[in-house]
Amino acid sequence: MFAHPTSLPSSHGIGSIGQPSREFVDTLAEADQSLWQLCPLGPISSIHGNSPYQAYSAFAIEPLLIDLDVLVEQELLTPQEVTPTEPFPNEYVDYDAVREFKYPLLRTAFDRFDDDRPDELWGAFERFREETDWLHNYALFRALKREFDGESWTNWPEPVALREPDALDEYREELADEIRYRAFLQFVAARQWDRLRTHAEQRGVQIVGDLPIYVAQDSADVWANPELFELDEDGTPKDVSGVPADEVNPAQKWGPPVYDWAEHEASGYEWWIARLERQLELADIVRLDHFRGFEEYYAIPADGDGDEGEWRDGPGIDFFDRIEDELGELPFIAEDIGFITEEITQLRRDIDAPGMKVMQYADWCSEDHIYLPHTYEEDTVAYPGTHDTNTVRGWYEALEDEQVDCLHYYLGSDGSEIHWDMIERAWHTASSLAVVPLQDLYGLGAEARFNTPGTESGNWDWRCTDELLESFPTDRLRTITDEADR
Repeated sequence: MFAHPTSLPSSHGIGSIGQPSREFVDTLAEADQSLWQLCPLGPISSIHGNSPYQAYSAFAIEPLLIDLDVLVEQELLTPQEVTPTEPFPNEYVDYDAVREFKYPLLRTAFDRFDDDRPDELWGAFERFREETDWLHNYALFRALKREFDGESWTNWPEPVALREPDALDEYREELADEIRYRAFLQFVAARQWDRLRTHAEQRGVQIVGDLPIYVAQDSADVWANPELFELDEDGTPKDVSGVPADEVNPAQKWGPPVYDWAEHEASGYEWWIARLERQLELADIVRLDHFRGFEEYYAIPADGDGDEGEWRDGPGIDFFDRIEDELGELPFIAEDIGFITEEITQLRRDIDAPGMKVMQYADWCSEDHIYLPHTYEEDTVAYPGTHDTNTVRGWYEALEDEQVDCLHYYLGSDGSEIHWDMIERAWHTASSLAVVPLQDLYGLGAEARFNTPGTESGNWDWRCTDELLESFPTDRLRTITDEADR
């Protein structure tokens, strides 16, 4: 099942990693579902449309996911304080309103925690700060970002932007309270996430995390490790990531800087090892977004158009061999959507990672198109749709008449329950795993689409209402799962 935690019901305008997520795990377990797939959990920015793929950190957790009710249990907030004076929308996340409501409460919780310093909790906090390497750069980065009115780090005063030691020491002292606050948020989020992971494990549900291949230019990762990216001396990108045009889509210029892979190799891929270790703290299985970039990547001049880029060699199997030497064989899913070469497929198989098969991408009038369900091999994951596609119902209603006729014939369907027909067919493929977005269990239309790639607004805000989740089709999904022997 795919559902980002932000999509779950709660009274605070956004799903959380507390009780809403634990109850969702229970719902999945009751329907005999063993996978819960998410988008990345990193701290998001309204500047980038709240996209989890343009986060301020590849290691931290978005504070808006913190469950306020847990802070009430810890006596850091009161029930009255966390009760909204006006109800939030049920069917979408109003991120501005949620920020206005939750951030002052998180600050209040920290102030009480910092003033009272309860022995056991404060001791755990201090250990978390000492033992969490990535936290120091991240907390300082967020404190500096607040100090400089949210400006991108390349617009900060040069000594800070370029990390001159004396300047950093000065600001560490000056912003000590804010740094401690940012660390507190990650401490709280980590404890809540650990509790959720334990609950999921007890219920037999594995969490499938998502690792974007690139990180945002305006992030703690790039600011703290500029040598690992293709940057100019002032920290601005020389080349940025994207993909060229294909038969369906125009060229895309994503914006994050590309890696200096030679520097990563020279460091023994130390940053990547730490990043993957962190991912395994958050998830049981890791989906590698844009897997193609590890074999070859498209670099676009920062001041150029998307069609002015060039393909360059990625780190290839040497990268994965090094990762395996350090961390052992890892449970990856490779996002290998798009134009895939034999070399990319071979790399995926060399690391024993199943690829992705998305049914909506099929040509239903072709005999053996690669996305037709009967062609799926065991080393794949079957998806009726993903967070980047339309819902099944929305896709179906926009499908050309000829494709509709072929689809009906292929599935033996009249289209009245096309979402269930697609789910059932995905479950009966040879793929080792199968995942369906939550929206498709209810046959929701295009209004429930989670993300439209290449657009900057109207994404990432769909929410499942209490009423929908209460009507979760437990019996039907369990029956399909049992019949497919999954």
